[in-house]
Amino acid sequence: MPMYRVRPFHRCGGEVLAEQLPTCMYRLPNLHRCAAPAAAPPPQEEVDPSLQALESRQEEILKRLYELKSAVDGLSKMIQTPDADFDVTNIIQTDEYSPLTTHGADLDLMLGKDYGALKDIVINANPSLPPLSLLVLHSLLCERYKILSAVHTHSSVESVPENLLKCFGEQTKKQPRHEYQLGFTLIWKDVPKPQMKFSIQTMCPIEGEGNIARFLFSLLGQKYNAVTSTLIDSWVDTAIFQLKEGSSKEKGAVLRSMNAALGKTSWLVGNELTVADIVAWCALQQTGSANTAPANVQKWMKSCENLAPFSSVMKLLK
Repeated sequence: MPMYRVRPFHRCGGEVLAEQLPTCMYRLPNLHRCAAPAAAPPPQEEVDPSLQALESRQEEILKRLYELKSAVDGLSKMIQTPDADFDVTNIIQTDEYSPLTTHGADLDLMLGKDYGALKDIVINANPSLPPLSLLVLHSLLCERYKILSAVHTHSSVESVPENLLKCFGEQTKKQPRHEYQLGFTLIWKDVPKPQMKFSIQTMCPIEGEGNIARFLFSLLGQKYNAVTSTLIDSWVDTAIFQLKEGSSKEKGAVLRSMNAALGKTSWLVGNELTVADIVAWCALQQTGSANTAPANVQKWMKSCENLAPFSSVMKLLK
């Protein structure tokens, strides 16, 4: 008699008998059955139109951001390229200059037309820090126009050095006011910064040596393109705020920049004297940096001093 009995695992139908045992731990799939038919693909869900619009908008924004990034990268490469300065130099050199002694500006257009009255520019300045650039510009204007010059002292100032009282020279040959083209009156007054008016009753004062210098130089009739005008303004601001009023580190950086610029051209901007040269030269004189300036700057300063308007101001510094 057999000790135990083993039932067959498989029947003709392929059923697994072990699946029916009460002690079965888990069921096994029948490996001998026919393969089940492939499941049908799940039905595609309908896409919300608002979601599609949002995705399209996102793609459009990303595309525009990519284009902007490409443009910025191109600009940064152009600025960092050494040839960028060379291109600006070419523009300056092709600018058309008119000699300073050819013609003047239309004073009626710039200062206003007033029949029977002399157009008079009035400047208030502190004698403790005389605006040398305005004195240089006064000499240049005297070469262009017939100017009635005068120097006065305001009651807010106790005393003014003799050389400042005679900064316009001796006014010995005076003629009637109507025979002059322009009046230029300098008043030594206790003011924080130079102030200028040419219409005493109607206009607000123009303040700051750099701003007044720009205006006075424009009376000489010079015309510049946008690039040259921007560079001139930049040098004027640099001379006033860094070379004249800045720290020793800032002054050293400005002198190096001037030395580099003057290695390419005779003057700070192009090959003609501009207000930038006048303001920068006067700032160097007042800060005592003239003797320690680099070689190109020293050469440029001598070129300035060879001109009569600068040499007249040199007498005030002695």
